[in-house]
Amino acid sequence: MTISDGIVISLGIAAIAWINWYYFVAGNRRAVAATQTTSGMDEVTVVVQGGYEPSLVRAKAGRPVRIVFDRRDTSGCSEEVVFPDFGIRKFLPTGQRTPIEITPPKAGRYEFMCGMSMLRGALVAED
Repeated sequence: MTISDGIVISLGIAAIAWINWYYFVAGNRRAVAATQTTSGMDEVTVVVQGGYEPSLVRAKAGRPVRIVFDRRDTSGCSEEVVFPDFGIRKFLPTGQRTPIEITPPKAGRYEFMCGMSMLRGALVAED
């Protein structure tokens, strides 16, 4: 193996590490708490554009929350959202707001993701 082979391999490993960090760590930093609407239900809007913004939603355990997905992205990856813990898989039309109502049964972290599991977020239920 030559020095240039070693450099190329090192750069490849660094690129893979950065991509994994970006998709699985950096995207989950900003948290937004759901706020109560005039109807009495907690609600938060998540913009879908190259990821979920915010990617971390805070809500009260045992209380219904409406997460409104506002899809602005046209990529095939973002066309659906999946909540595996709740058995929810919902199509997200581009340019539309799609509400999903969930009641987290207990405190904990409930992941959501695109159909390909590349875009990721979480609902954190707190007591």
